[in-house]
Amino acid sequence: ATAVLGAGGQRHVPHLVRAIVAADGSRREPPREVLAPLPLAPGHVRAVLDAMEGVTIEGTSARVFAGAPYRSGGKTGTAQAVAIRAGARYDAAKLAEHQRDHSLYIALAPIEAPRVAVAAIVENAGFGAVAAAPIVRRALDYLLLGQIPSEDDIVLTQQGRTAAPVGTPRRADEVPIEALIGLPGAIAAGAAAPAGE
Repeated sequence: ATAVLGAGGQRHVPHLVRAIVAADGSRREPPREVLAPLPLAPGHVRAVLDAMEGVTIEGTSARVFAGAPYRSGGKTGTAQAVAIRAGARYDAAKLAEHQRDHSLYIALAPIEAPRVAVAAIVENAGFGAVAAAPIVRRALDYLLLGQIPSEDDIVLTQQGRTAAPVGTPRRADEVPIEALIGLPGAIAAGAAAPAGE
């Protein structure tokens, strides 16, 4: 739904594979099926996109997107994992981890002409701006800027202790993929290139 909004109502069939490369180097791309567009009024789409951009400028994810060199729009969310008795107050510290709220975030970027839509759910991690939004910021930095977070930033983000990136980001094409996913040196390729390569 976020991607359809960013495309002004144009729908595409989702796909998991960009291309299939054979051992001989030949490449085959699956067909891109386009569906009939939804009749969304351009003024309504613009109003929603402007509101989503406001979330990243002065709203719940403003700290996360502070300093981003691109404009984006987003929406934080929190999904309750268990029912709370009527009149009872939610207190994450008193709940088992599997009972804590889920952290949600959706985003579009660049907001003036969206070409990337991202949705993240972090189970039992609390408010959307605390866990899911920082992860989406790093995904957008990778997709739009070709940047991988600093090692310190990765650790802090995994711990839910950061908003905007910290440290100096690294160029994606200079970071071996095994350094990102903790594999031994069996994989010699660099990190996958961001979209648009």
